[in-house]
Amino acid sequence: MKLTAAQALVAWLIAQRSETIDGREVPLFPAVFGIFGHGNVLGLGTALQERRDEIPVWRGHTEQGMALAAVGYAKATHRRQVGVATSSIGPGALNMVTAAGVAHANRLPLLLLPGDTFTTRAPDPVLQQVEHFGDATATVNDAFRAVSRYFDRITRPEQLISTLPQAVRVLTDPAEAGPVTLALPQDVQAETYDFPDALFEPVVHRVLRPRPDKRSLEDAAAALRTSTRPLLVLGGGVRYSGAGRTALEFAERHGIPVVETTAGRTLVPHEHPLNAGPLGVTGSTSANVMAAEADLVLAVGTRLQDFTTASWTVFPADVRLITVNTARFDAVKHGALAIVGDADATIRDLTDHLPPWRADAEWTARASAQRSTWDAHIDKLRAHTPGTPTYAQVVGIVNDLSGPNDYVMTASGGMPGELVGGWRATGGTPTMDVEYGFSCMGYELAGAWGAAMAHTDGLVTTMLGDGSYLMLNSELFSAAFAGHPFVAVVCDNDGYAVIARLQEGQGGAPFNNFYADCRTTHAEPPRVDFAANARALGCAVVTATDLDEVREAYARARDLAVRESRPAVLVVRTQPSSWTEAGAWWEVGVPAHLSGRTGYDEAKPRQVRYLGREL
Repeated sequence: MKLTAAQALVAWLIAQRSETIDGREVPLFPAVFGIFGHGNVLGLGTALQERRDEIPVWRGHTEQGMALAAVGYAKATHRRQVGVATSSIGPGALNMVTAAGVAHANRLPLLLLPGDTFTTRAPDPVLQQVEHFGDATATVNDAFRAVSRYFDRITRPEQLISTLPQAVRVLTDPAEAGPVTLALPQDVQAETYDFPDALFEPVVHRVLRPRPDKRSLEDAAAALRTSTRPLLVLGGGVRYSGAGRTALEFAERHGIPVVETTAGRTLVPHEHPLNAGPLGVTGSTSANVMAAEADLVLAVGTRLQDFTTASWTVFPADVRLITVNTARFDAVKHGALAIVGDADATIRDLTDHLPPWRADAEWTARASAQRSTWDAHIDKLRAHTPGTPTYAQVVGIVNDLSGPNDYVMTASGGMPGELVGGWRATGGTPTMDVEYGFSCMGYELAGAWGAAMAHTDGLVTTMLGDGSYLMLNSELFSAAFAGHPFVAVVCDNDGYAVIARLQEGQGGAPFNNFYADCRTTHAEPPRVDFAANARALGCAVVTATDLDEVREAYARARDLAVRESRPAVLVVRTQPSSWTEAGAWWEVGVPAHLSGRTGYDEAKPRQVRYLGREL
């Protein structure tokens, strides 16, 4: 089949299929997000136009934003589908590097197809080319190497035959999931080759479920049998495996309290008696108290990053740690007993190795008791008070008015602590995306566009601060133009409030975070009219100033988004210094002369560096 390299790539994308958690067959690559320039418009752009009825192409308005939308799509489909983003060379390509970092840090599949300079070098230097004096082969696309699981530069059309299987391997393998970058020189995109027909035959990619090593299971079962205070930590890997129900049944069988990581949030119904709450800095005191008293931690599908572990001070020094992960890289961290395998398959196999054993009954009962205490705290934070609303109050209203199939998102600033710590899940399927691996400001709006495409069983609501809104709001217009509805709740508190909290809480002087502490030549600096801005970007807009208005306005925003098939933006002024606190430590560099150094010196000795020991 004689095709250009670009035509062959598009034909291959169309042929790839995927199987969802519930067994449905869907396109592996359901959408392409594109901004075209001289580096991709005639090659890849023409090929996509020729097959436009078979693979949707959505126009973005920043390369970073459209690639983040592709990431949001992958998360909303539990990694079963992969968004594609293409750009021209130079600045367009480099704009996608941040999105690649988001996908890389969060173990999410993303296919990036940036244009590249001419392999012939005939027109060197081509427009937007960055020249390296000592390396003629280097282009700006080499910046993707640091944030790609797989990188290739296609310098001959026939190279696609060998690289495409490797690309899809990374995109669909739970152990390797992450961004793939295929740099496409614009002259090669237009070159033809006689490709084998078999390359374009449909292929269904099913999630791999590697079974764990039997001896590792036996060791883990032996350790569990000697434990009286075990704790089950559920991470994002449980979500992507579809293992939430299996994990909960395992906990019920053995009376093990359960906590969730940020990526694992909403796996467990809030009212379940074994649910001790979310773990870590942005989690809950209930989960952190349980973690501090556990004698064994079984962590499934999690990297145990610093916000989850309170910079490794949330567990006691003598805790025994068992990790289950498809990626051995993550499983072996901190000297844990590592079990490498799919979360669902491993939990089922571990059940077979574990006789009728249960944790201490008093320990089991503590999960519900501790969570009840945390719930009472959240109830106080959500209680109606006069004046400017807090983040916790706004989250409470969104939580109250959301259904079990609705989907909530955030990424940066103070909102992750409010959603992770305070949200109460009503269903048994994951319905939250808190991008806290990279904590990318701007993901909240761009990622919501992608999530709204994918999550059609309920309404997507994204929650963000004014800083994130200003960082990247152009994809509001992309979503409005395309006709993808979601609600964006914009909480305006006059600046980068959560960093100001960190800065001032450690004894630093207020500086460059709140607008009042920033340099300006104006006696009365201008303010952003977020409502007018969102309206100009094609969104429906509602505003609110107090709690009663917030409740009514959010209900109206939901109705507008669905009825008008476009984003609805709710703008609300919020307090700048009221937060949900889990009482956990987070290690940041504190200079010796600041007052926060005393607390740093007290907490640092509690930090567990390596837990390797006989289980």
